Amino acid sequence: MPVAPNTMLRVGLTGSIAVGKSFVLGVLAELGCRVLDADQTAREAVAPGTAGLDAVVEEFGKGILLPDGKLDRAQLGAVVFADEKKRLRLNAILHPFIIAAQDEQLRRWETEEPNGIAVVDAALMIESGGYRRFDKLIVVHCRPDIQLQRLMARDSITAEPAKQRIAAQMSQEEKKQHADYLIDTSDGFESARDQAEQVFAELRRISDKVC
Repeated sequence: MPVAPNTMLRVGLTGSIAVGKSFVLGVLAELGCRVLDADQTAREAVAPGTAGLDAVVEEFGKGILLPDGKLDRAQLGAVVFADEKKRLRLNAILHPFIIAAQDEQLRRWETEEPNGIAVVDAALMIESGGYRRFDKLIVVHCRPDIQLQRLMARDSITAEPAKQRIAAQMSQEEKKQHADYLIDTSDGFESARDQAEQVFAELRRISDKVC
């Protein structure tokens, strides 16, 4: 996508579950990018008292709430990961709230730093079509066996539910086809950091050129 002059470079960062997106996002933040974690935006979208939480409760019932009125994310996850239609319905409900919050933050950043680089991390960016809002797309990936091991360790779950969660998402190979830049985390953090630094240098070059 062509980048308009004197505008902040908007970059999408995505990848499947447990591939190391958060680490790459952290490196890009260290290098000077403004970063936005869509998971955090999603949590804010379903905070108590929000229209987002009201919409989710209306769809899935009060059984997904904790006693204090907050969303029981584990309970909701158990419901939607086991049912493809419910998972897609949840994404459809939350997507407009998350996109609106992201766009508001991006506009604020662009006012403060029009020649900067903004990176938004979202796992379902390709599935939702949201990646088209960005100038460039980074896809983080790793070998499937490593992804499985990381997910089991991270969430303290056995192989079967981990495989179920991985299978519920678009495959890594399909996501990679949409990428402008690929970062492979299979060989550990140092290799991933080196790749992230190379991608940042290219993004900085593009940003400087259009400003």
